Amino acid sequence: MNTDVVLGLGVVMVALLAIFAWVPDDTATGLIVKLRGRVSIGDALAPTAAFVLMVVAGFLIVFEGRGKKGLPHLSLANLRFVGLFLALFLVSVILMRWTGPVLVGLAHMVGSTDHSYRDLRDTAPWKYTGFVTGGTFLVTMLISLIEHRLSWRALLIGLAATALLILIFDVPFPDLLLPPNGDV
Repeated sequence: MNTDVVLGLGVVMVALLAIFAWVPDDTATGLIVKLRGRVSIGDALAPTAAFVLMVVAGFLIVFEGRGKKGLPHLSLANLRFVGLFLALFLVSVILMRWTGPVLVGLAHMVGSTDHSYRDLRDTAPWKYTGFVTGGTFLVTMLISLIEHRLSWRALLIGLAATALLILIFDVPFPDLLLPPNGDV
């Protein structure tokens, strides 16, 4: 077995352990909660979905690694790529967290609103500002990192991916606050 197969199987095992041990133990509700005829997302849905994607990714690594000869090595280029990836992720989280409050602050300064972001965090368009900005930035920049260039196509894919996530998680569940609005 080469290192890709070992890595892939390790990812699968960690993800399955999380799905069947950590998530049920650490969440108060299941995947979907139905209370008094109202359906909403349970505490376990988002982490379970993420770990299912990790299982798929682990199997893809195993499939890709089968039959490869030689051991990969860690290089400066690998570390540079991981560092850039982490920096992009950090910037997207900062954008996601602060775009809404900054825009509401600016709107407050010009007299467009008397409310704080906390009051507006579940009203359109304010509830989407940080999620759209941070999510679009992350997807666009990751595509650009892989393609080694910025493009309008990458930006449109980033917007489409963010809009799809909003349609999946926000539209059907009126009680859900998109990140980071639950923490603000």
